[in-house]
Amino acid sequence: MPRRKEKMAERLKEARREKYFAVLRNNPTSTRKMRLVADLIRGKGVYEAMNILKYSKQEAARKLEKLLKSAINNYEQKSGLTADENLFVSEIQVNQSVTLKRFLPAPQGRAYRIRKRSNHVTLCVKSKTQQPEPEPVAEATENEAQAGET
Repeated sequence: MPRRKEKMAERLKEARREKYFAVLRNNPTSTRKMRLVADLIRGKGVYEAMNILKYSKQEAARKLEKLLKSAINNYEQKSGLTADENLFVSEIQVNQSVTLKRFLPAPQGRAYRIRKRSNHVTLCVKSKTQQPEPEPVAEATENEAQAGET
């Protein structure tokens, strides 16, 4: 693997180690319904989000509640700290997954198409007390270094 790609892969691995998240894949709910519930908890504290999801009537809320518990547990496992009131839902993404296509018999020999949609959900939690990460400084290549010296 070329050196540049290797360094970039290492940087991405390091950034991922500092991120606390949980992923739900191939959830058999439409993306639109899941996004309605996801918008309710985006940016909220984890305990406030748990209360919102617990008392919500939508089916998607049950699945997001379980996913949020998983993200909190991942935070506790990776960081070695317990979840506190500084922990909040920093990012939540709902993306479309595969769509199963089925047919329903219709009058006069026709068929209606039924689309059974599914989605992927990624939920990230972050502590408000964490220091912001410094942005990586781009290393100067040899050509730029020689051009700067002359």
